[in-house]
Amino acid sequence: MFTGIVEEVGTVTAVDRGRHSAVLTIRAERVLEDAKVGDSIAVNGICLTVTGRTAGSFTADVMHETLDRSSLTGLKPGTEVNLERAMAAGGRFGGHIVSGHVDGVGRVQSVRRDDNAVWYTVSAPPHLLRYIVEKGSITVDGISLTVARVDGNSFAISAIPHTVAQTVLRNRRPGDLVNLENDIIGKYVEKLLTPAPETRAEGGITKEFLAQYGF
Repeated sequence: MFTGIVEEVGTVTAVDRGRHSAVLTIRAERVLEDAKVGDSIAVNGICLTVTGRTAGSFTADVMHETLDRSSLTGLKPGTEVNLERAMAAGGRFGGHIVSGHVDGVGRVQSVRRDDNAVWYTVSAPPHLLRYIVEKGSITVDGISLTVARVDGNSFAISAIPHTVAQTVLRNRRPGDLVNLENDIIGKYVEKLLTPAPETRAEGGITKEFLAQYGF
């Protein structure tokens, strides 16, 4: 599990592509301080397993499913990526619950400065937008961000200069793809409120039940 607080920006140094998979080599410093083979590191918000490491870099396998559902398919040597180690049990929870399992991709529509903030508007498909709510949390390329606005086609976030400077948001331009992970709590709530047909007769909490009692 991660929190969406990026620890450092690493650089892809090699991409070895197979028929449907790839092996990434990423140059990093801070996330390697205590990393070992088998540990998890979020790369642009995607939980990857360290398969090898040197003094200044690590390798990770990327499977077919991950390439199909994320922007990692466009990585090339020289690309900067957000990096975060898995949360330590005694660490501070600075962002929100991030699983590192990307739900899909969005596309940057616009980047606009507003005094000391930078607004990013991102278009996303309906199956992702349904879980995005104003003032809720969204993970963009592994960064825990607060949704400032949402409509039927897109959402917007307002980032402080520190966040932009310390992450790959500084490189994002209109047209760029970004990895999106919805707030997992919303997905669980929807699942529990929509029980499987074979279990509905057993009762439990439903939308009708909540409406009947004023929720």
